Amino acid sequence: MSSVAQPATREDAIAAARRYVVDGDFTAEMAPRIAIRSESPRTDSRDDHLHYLNKEMRPLLERMGFSCQVIENPVEQRLPAMYAERIEDPGRPTILIYGHGDVLWGMSGDWKDGRDPWILDEAEGRIYGRGTADNKGQHSINLAALRIVLERRGQLGFNTKVLIEMGEETGSLGLAELARNHRDLLKSDCLIASDGPRLAASAPTLFLGGRGSVGFRLTCEIREGAYHSGNWGGLLVNPGIRLAHAIASITDPTGRIAIPEWTPDRMPPEVRAALKKIVLETGPDDPAIDDKWGEPGLASAEQVYGWCNFEVLAFLCGRPDAPVNAVPGTAQATCQLRYVVGVDPEKVLPALRAHLDARGFSDVKFEEIKEDFYLATRTNLDNGWVRFALSSMETTLGREASLLPNFGGSLPNEVFAEIIGMPTLWIPHSYPSCSQHAPDEHMLVSVAEEGMQIMTGLFWDLGEAAIRDGQPVASAAA
Repeated sequence: MSSVAQPATREDAIAAARRYVVDGDFTAEMAPRIAIRSESPRTDSRDDHLHYLNKEMRPLLERMGFSCQVIENPVEQRLPAMYAERIEDPGRPTILIYGHGDVLWGMSGDWKDGRDPWILDEAEGRIYGRGTADNKGQHSINLAALRIVLERRGQLGFNTKVLIEMGEETGSLGLAELARNHRDLLKSDCLIASDGPRLAASAPTLFLGGRGSVGFRLTCEIREGAYHSGNWGGLLVNPGIRLAHAIASITDPTGRIAIPEWTPDRMPPEVRAALKKIVLETGPDDPAIDDKWGEPGLASAEQVYGWCNFEVLAFLCGRPDAPVNAVPGTAQATCQLRYVVGVDPEKVLPALRAHLDARGFSDVKFEEIKEDFYLATRTNLDNGWVRFALSSMETTLGREASLLPNFGGSLPNEVFAEIIGMPTLWIPHSYPSCSQHAPDEHMLVSVAEEGMQIMTGLFWDLGEAAIRDGQPVASAAA
């Protein structure tokens, strides 16, 4: 018998990816990352962020042959980023992998069964800990998949750049400026990243961008102070009533937006066709979907991923915690428009002003919430990178993956799609009920296992793909 070692195969690499999760190596590698209290809203968090970048990400990447550097945030010093690159062949494609190592508040004491948010705990098919789903666990899967391909094949077969930021949970403060300052450094052929949820735990998903967001506060301030409602009721304008009517004019009673500039002229046919295939699944703890809410004629997936919605997030009038018999002087509401490609965000607030003035609500003022502003982005559904990724995912899984033109939430995707300028592929390794930003955040073991296989297969295929005009057009597995 020949003693010559057989070359590694795609199947070998995917089997190794599955073992990485099943045998406990994934949780062992994740535990020290979860233990780092990298809460980006905390003003003294810089040391924790540098710990995550220099003690966790740098050793991992340098062992894979990446050169690494910490890049200071040009806007907020406590939120640095790490850039790493491994260039094998300038003639091969270059991908950018993005993730964020910061988290929101740990909320210690609020987790069930006495769990500590900073101690990874696996129980009943779930991996608990702050950052498991958002986003330490997700980018850890992608980097581990890279490592497995590199170990099995000896090379990736493409060039890789990695950007890990530490400020996503504070609106990616400074990321746009960082990208402009280092655009040539970050320039790549495609972004491949993981954040947000799949459509469902059992539905592997590829999405190509996100809806945009414009947040603002509406205020109706009539006078200083409050006045006894028995003595002054009927004589004084109630700002709560004024503000309620102003808000009610923005949509009809079933939530259909009444400001033309806040919705696109139409939904592109290719977007509608993709969303027709999507069926939203809800779990036993999820609220019932109201099919009569929103834009008439749109199915649930079209409402969330293909259209726009206006939300009142909070409404304050008087003292809700201790009401008194008085006509208040001021009312305020915090609002948000989620919008898709086809809406000009620069026209959103001017259109609101014109709308309110035309209906006699000049006494209702607004201010933009700059932390709640994202651009809507969407890679062309017929892009070669999209077709390649879907083909690879489906080859690995043996079943169809869900393609979303964009997901319903917002990400700093405009940094990659607009400022740097590249197609963007997002392959999430979480699911809608992961409790991100809340107590009991977790990642499903089943999704981690499948995510590892998907990403390993994708990176393997990319290393073998034929390239035309900067896009992969074939793979050995296809």
